[in-house]
Amino acid sequence: MSAELRITLAGAERVVAAGTTAGEALEADGRTVIAARVNGEPRDLAHPLAQDDVVEPIEVSSEDGRAIVRHSTAHVLAQAVQELFPEAKLGIGPPVENGFYYDFDVTQAFHPDDLKRVEKRMREIVKQGQLFSRRAVSDEEAREELAAEPYKLELIGLKGGAAEEEAVEVGAGQLTIYDNLDPKTGELQWKDLCRGPHVPSTRSIPAFKLMRSGGAYWRGSEKNPQLQRIYGTAWESRDKQDEYLKLLEEAEKRDHRKLGAELDLFSFPPELGSGLPIFHPKGGIIRKEMEDYMRRRQADAGYEFVNTPHITKSSLFETSGHLPWYADDMFPPFELEGIEYRVKPMNCPMHNLIFRARGRSYRELPLRLCEFGSVYRYEKSGVVHGLTRVRGMTQDDAHIYTTREQMGDEIKSLLRFVLSVLRDFGLSDFYLELSSRDDSDKFIGDPAEWEEATQALRQVATESGLELVDDPGGAAFYGPKISVQAKDAIGRTWQLSTIQLDLNQPKRFGLEYQAADGSRQTPVMIHRALFGSVERFLGVLTEHYAGAFPAWLAPVQVVGIPIADAHVPYLQDVAKKLSERGIRIEVDSSDDRMQKKIRNAQKSKVPYMLLAGDDDIANGAVSFRYRSGEQKNGVPVEEAIAEIVNAVERRIQV
Repeated sequence: MSAELRITLAGAERVVAAGTTAGEALEADGRTVIAARVNGEPRDLAHPLAQDDVVEPIEVSSEDGRAIVRHSTAHVLAQAVQELFPEAKLGIGPPVENGFYYDFDVTQAFHPDDLKRVEKRMREIVKQGQLFSRRAVSDEEAREELAAEPYKLELIGLKGGAAEEEAVEVGAGQLTIYDNLDPKTGELQWKDLCRGPHVPSTRSIPAFKLMRSGGAYWRGSEKNPQLQRIYGTAWESRDKQDEYLKLLEEAEKRDHRKLGAELDLFSFPPELGSGLPIFHPKGGIIRKEMEDYMRRRQADAGYEFVNTPHITKSSLFETSGHLPWYADDMFPPFELEGIEYRVKPMNCPMHNLIFRARGRSYRELPLRLCEFGSVYRYEKSGVVHGLTRVRGMTQDDAHIYTTREQMGDEIKSLLRFVLSVLRDFGLSDFYLELSSRDDSDKFIGDPAEWEEATQALRQVATESGLELVDDPGGAAFYGPKISVQAKDAIGRTWQLSTIQLDLNQPKRFGLEYQAADGSRQTPVMIHRALFGSVERFLGVLTEHYAGAFPAWLAPVQVVGIPIADAHVPYLQDVAKKLSERGIRIEVDSSDDRMQKKIRNAQKSKVPYMLLAGDDDIANGAVSFRYRSGEQKNGVPVEEAIAEIVNAVERRIQV
């Protein structure tokens, strides 16, 4: 063995002694730098270096650093649970966005008091500074060591075929076990099957908190046992964790499920089933405003409206390619007159049939077909969430058919259109994500055509001037996509509009048009969902505005509040004038006192309150009261009407 190694560290060549670890080369303290990237792969700081290795630090505040801290905290959680509940069997414990979880098979569900005990024990483990120590094991050795852990044994059998969250335990290569060792004696305290990497010691976990527990099916399937999942969060500092917890508090106030009930917008009756919302009259008004707006914008942009049925023969999705690639997300088939049918999970195959219904000429292209189409997707019960993850939804779907020459300009125009619509709804902080194919076998079509489509999207995205984030492997099976990621009022990011470029479905459906030279050509297909779905977008808007919608979307735009009963007729006359201008107004003629009426209107988040008393009537005026509590007295009725109509027409927030 050579006594020296040549490595690349922070872009510069260095010579180190043989046996040097990544942590030693980086002079890592285990606090700021908690792991290393060696030849592009994340590794423990204890990883021994080899000749020509390229070594980079992974800082605790980086995305990879946070994931490692969270994964290590999940191990501490599992150790604490097994110490306090010795009968607990281990599931999986991956890092997830903003935190981590671990699944356990226990005889009884965890109680909040149990979580307090577990968190206390975790803090003791962190304070001990137990060392994370990695060792390679054979499949047989792993089975022998983990013989009392049935779920781990199942994962060993899955090696190489595990899902993403299970891959933190087993991958396609060598199995490894992480031991937690006493820092003074080196004695084993606990162990887990895991690929790693981990922080060097439990003291390298700066801040964590357990959040809640709940049920979760093993490996996400209702056919498997239900385990108990404990969720937690972990961060690079207490300050960052406190920021996150404050964000959660604000998000809880804005939870669209809570606001939907309080404002009487929508509900989720258990009689219908999971993920199937119904919209009440006030929620229906918001939906109608959204849809009417989109119909106007699409008509102005040259779209043609179509309509397709909710069910179809299953064979349609064989043609489109969805059945082989998307079947797990579709509802089961049903049989009618000897033919297998399905409810549709998407509209694109039916739009292809509309294109194919007659001969097409290049003069018709781009052909822009759009539909508010109801689709149904089998989301697992564990991921269904209010309006933002449903099983029955309405997509503001469009499919644009172009020539190859028109493709770039159409995508550019589409992106401008999408962003202008989102801005009209009050969203203005965007970045773009480009989802492409990777080397896996989950994509169809010619890789060269994929590359052409991906580069066309990349060029448009780059020219937009917005930040562009790559998402390799995130494309749909048939083509790459740009997705618009929008930040809401409290800084959370939501994936909203998507633009997908598809060179495969037109071929599968035999779509053709006659080109200028008389030849038959295959069109390019662009999939565009602007809201994503009406339900999801409304859920996002409800949280963005905390239920205080801008006047143009508000179900009730104005409430008239009389000082006394004698002033009701006057306000009813004002209400009639506003109604004639298309304003949604109610006059509160109830027996409640005026202050109670004001509180009711504020609780309902009505944009405008118009008050009227003797002086107002004498001067042909009203007094404004806004949601903020600000008041403006003695405004002539015509000026008041103009102010309200102007705010609605300009779609501004008040």
